[in-house]
Amino acid sequence: MSQPTALAAHFDEAFSAPDGLKRLRELILTLAMQGKLVEQDPAEGTADDLLKEIEAEKKRLVAEGKIKPPKPLPAIEPEEMPYGLPEGWRWVRLGDVGLIGSSSRVHQRDWKSSGIPFYRAREIVSLSQRGYVKNELFISEELFAVLSKDGLSPEPGDLMLTGVGTIGVPYIVHPEDKFYFKDASVLIYKNFYKLYPSYLKYFAKSAYWLQTIHAESMGTTVHTLTIGRANEVCVPLPPLPEQRRIVARIEQLMTRCDELEALRAQREQKRVQVQSAILREITADTDPATFQQNWQFLAHHFGELHATPQNVAELRSAVLQLAVMGKLVPQDPTEGTARELLAEIEGEKRRLVAAGEIKAPKPLPPVSEAEQPYQVPEGWAWVRAGRITQLITSGSRDWSQYLADSGATFVTMGNLSRGNYKLRLEKIRYVNPPKNAEGARTILKKDDLIISITGDVGNLGLIPDEFGEAYINQHSCIFRVLPSLRNRYYAEYMRSPVAKEQFNAPQRGIKNSFRLTDVEEMLFPLPPLAEQRRVVAKIDQLIGLCDVLEARLTERTAKQGELLRAVMAELAPTLSAGRPATTSGVRVQAPAGADAPRGRGRPCKAAQEAAEATAQPVTERRGRGRPRKDGSRPARSIPEAASMEDAIRRLEAMKRNKDRGMNGLFEE
Repeated sequence: MSQPTALAAHFDEAFSAPDGLKRLRELILTLAMQGKLVEQDPAEGTADDLLKEIEAEKKRLVAEGKIKPPKPLPAIEPEEMPYGLPEGWRWVRLGDVGLIGSSSRVHQRDWKSSGIPFYRAREIVSLSQRGYVKNELFISEELFAVLSKDGLSPEPGDLMLTGVGTIGVPYIVHPEDKFYFKDASVLIYKNFYKLYPSYLKYFAKSAYWLQTIHAESMGTTVHTLTIGRANEVCVPLPPLPEQRRIVARIEQLMTRCDELEALRAQREQKRVQVQSAILREITADTDPATFQQNWQFLAHHFGELHATPQNVAELRSAVLQLAVMGKLVPQDPTEGTARELLAEIEGEKRRLVAAGEIKAPKPLPPVSEAEQPYQVPEGWAWVRAGRITQLITSGSRDWSQYLADSGATFVTMGNLSRGNYKLRLEKIRYVNPPKNAEGARTILKKDDLIISITGDVGNLGLIPDEFGEAYINQHSCIFRVLPSLRNRYYAEYMRSPVAKEQFNAPQRGIKNSFRLTDVEEMLFPLPPLAEQRRVVAKIDQLIGLCDVLEARLTERTAKQGELLRAVMAELAPTLSAGRPATTSGVRVQAPAGADAPRGRGRPCKAAQEAAEATAQPVTERRGRGRPRKDGSRPARSIPEAASMEDAIRRLEAMKRNKDRGMNGLFEE
């Protein structure tokens, strides 16, 4: 299979990566600026012909006093050309094919609540991205008339460019536009020589432009784009008719990208709807035949319904829901019933009371049929949490006086997890506990379940074996089941959707507030003890498979990203590698008498004052694409290309492994 054929075969897979469409749009602009999006037509002339027309128009405008004689810009060195151009194109400096300037200073005292709109960088960004702006600032008609006399007011076909914060964002001035702009915060490209405005706009959206202007971004806290640096940016210039054809092709392809994005969004929405519906049906209180039918549907269409790592969370939730509904493992009459287990529990509690290990429990209200969230299997029973526990208690409010740099572990809400019961021990606090009843009452033991009862109610933590001496404060409670019942079924239930609904329900009209009595009265579906252990084993098996599935989906996404980078590098290798041009790299000479390249200096005071308008941290300062002193090249956003053969081999391996191990997920 040839590389182009192989590339076409794997194009969809590559651009299915999470940022695939974004990179596809970037690729379209990259190819457009390299002259690879449309064919060249010798009948349309050359960039040299266009440059002669520009030079003639420039002389005419100077002679008529409409513009000042432009200062010469430095010649473009070969190493400044990031890639080769087609025959008939030329690299030019932006300032050689237009006039870049800023506005006159408008003081805050001149701002009005109505009149001529006055735009800062944020308004230009809004216009560029959304096509409209909610403007808050204006200037008077009279002031606008005075300021417009310098020839730098926006006119149709001009290009506005943001100069601080999110720099280089373009907006084409339309015939209906009438506004002024803030100095330094916004730059203006006066399109005196009638280049095609949309070509300039798309150039200012290309990866090359963004890399170039950020490479030497000035400022200590925000990016800035100065007039001097904007003037010296190198622009790939095609003939004017080709500029129009390039724009038409870009917009055609961007429309297709929009359609593809919409189709993918619709497909994802339908997939989520089907997934949610089938999980809802499976976890509903239905008869066994309907449950098995829905279960088999989920198993058969598993690959389509769980295509991203994010979907796995819903599957985990469904596993827990099915577990506490008695649908994850079959019931075994030989294992006894919940009624028999409750009789044993009552006997155990009487023995503990007689031994002085617990207080005599207070009677709890029975679980009415109306309270039961669903019907449990034969042999199960709904009970209150207080019937199966040895202790439900919380810490006092006075533990702050016992905090220390070392000692016993002090488990706080920050150590608990949402949707899990694994303790988070990255940050641990310590206490020297009191040697009294308070310390003895709140000491933690193996298999204790910690539950947050204020704020984010229902966060959990299960105390493992050999955890050591530890205590809790008043924001959490200890949920300690009777010794004969100690297994993880109760912890699994507490992180199930059924328990979450109880945690999230307002208590006495107050949300996010649980009393100890609320915990005692929580509803529990109680199976026989042996079945509890089988349920936990099945949960472990299926949650483990969910973990494997999530890891494989994450790996698949990573490999899609690798393939995407390979495709991008294959289609745009020169930009990827950051190499200087090797074809059509004719040096553009500066006009006779040209001065040496001008220093760029520091941003003007106006730029510093405008910085707060759109703040964006500076990440790096480096050269604009010229070689560093050590001879290396600046990094590019598209990585160095791997071979296409290697990328295809990775993809084929990914496809072979995509569904491996999934078929057994729903087997007993």
